[in-house]
Amino acid sequence: MRSNNHGYSVSLLSSLCVASIIVFLMVSGHFCDLMSFSASNSSQYSVPLLELQEKLIKDNQVSAIHSTTSNITTRNVIRNIPRNIKTRSKQSREQEMEQGLARARASIRRAVASKRSLSSTLNSNHHVPSGLVYRNPTAFYQSYMEMERRFKVHVYSEGESPLTHDGPCKDIYSIEGRFIHEMEQGLGAAGRFKTKDPHRAHVHFMPFSVTWMVKYLYEPNSYNLTPLRQFVSDYVRVISTKYPFWNRTHGADHFMLACHDWGPHASQGNPFLYNTSIRVLCNANTSEGFNPQKDVSLPEIHLYGGNVSAKLLTPPPANASRPYLAFFAGGVHGPIRPILLNHWKNVDNDLQVYEYLPKELDYYSFMLQSKFCLCPSGHEVASPRIVEAIYAQCVPVILSQDYVLPFNDVLKWEEFSIQVDVSDIPMLKKLLSAVPEERYRRLKEGVRVVRRHFVSNHPPERFDVFHMILHSVWLRRINVKLD
Repeated sequence: MRSNNHGYSVSLLSSLCVASIIVFLMVSGHFCDLMSFSASNSSQYSVPLLELQEKLIKDNQVSAIHSTTSNITTRNVIRNIPRNIKTRSKQSREQEMEQGLARARASIRRAVASKRSLSSTLNSNHHVPSGLVYRNPTAFYQSYMEMERRFKVHVYSEGESPLTHDGPCKDIYSIEGRFIHEMEQGLGAAGRFKTKDPHRAHVHFMPFSVTWMVKYLYEPNSYNLTPLRQFVSDYVRVISTKYPFWNRTHGADHFMLACHDWGPHASQGNPFLYNTSIRVLCNANTSEGFNPQKDVSLPEIHLYGGNVSAKLLTPPPANASRPYLAFFAGGVHGPIRPILLNHWKNVDNDLQVYEYLPKELDYYSFMLQSKFCLCPSGHEVASPRIVEAIYAQCVPVILSQDYVLPFNDVLKWEEFSIQVDVSDIPMLKKLLSAVPEERYRRLKEGVRVVRRHFVSNHPPERFDVFHMILHSVWLRRINVKLD
């Protein structure tokens, strides 16, 4: 009889072991297995990141669904498993993080499919995204809340100022230095995202400044960008030698940020950084390798002396007179501006187009008195005029090619700007004059709504440009679309 009982106990224990293993496999996100990937089926330095992310998402979705049901059906079984068996099913930290991201994806996708209005569920103290300017305001809000709840960023400490941990804050590339400083200091609302423990991080930030590389490493007029690429190559070599995180994903969960025109060229210093990592760039030109599926378009913000002009802090009321149809003033460089100036410079009083604005005239006053602000690309696709126009509540007219506009995962640019093909520049006055007054008022209202997303605050505030940049990185880390 004792022998039978012993056999029964062994059988029961074996069954419980099998059950615990099954539950463990259900709960785990298979993260470690997925991270041990190979690039053998693609080019030498290109990882099939999107395919891996899609597989990871599918695995995590299934696991999340199973874990919800299995907690109910197997609760008593797990409770009676010996302690030494329970410890075997403990998830790794990476698996726990991926499970958290799987739950975030599920909640965001429910919001994508939802038709409910957020305004009826939140009190008036919350900012609630609403209106036509958003692709899906409910999904955006849910994603933003999940980001605030979960997202952790590790900032590498390697490197010395000024090339790392520093950047410009008072010129045309101000957004580069501002983001680096806010991420480093972690003040205010930014503090919730930074973690000193790299094992807790969802992404890793490489805080080098391409603008300062150009200032300190580049030989003027040499057009030799090798020193920039070499610095980036050396930086990646240092962090990949010292830490396991880069090698674990070939940089897929790492990001850099650069507003200088040469940011994309500097990123060529490491082929995996160029092809696999998240690159946050002002020069978001698809014809020069920008990949909107993994890269982030960064708005170019020119802060003279480190601040927004006082004239743009309080735009005029909605009913204020705007006597000019459109305005532009700027140098002749790049392929598009010569076309604009050739057709419209000093031609029509309704279209105030200047190559360089006379000293007695004020640039921002023209913006505030114009219905539309012309934003042609220069040498590169991005232009600080877009953000300046938004500040002035002057509807931006985008004159560019191959430019991925900032935050277009969330924002519907057609609801607060007008995009004109370069070939239609000769018809510019006719096109803008034909915009119905009702549509113009809707576009202008859209500009007013999105303004908060392009403002740089110190310390950062919710939904401002700092948080929108992070949210764009967050979306690429979890690989979710909001429309």
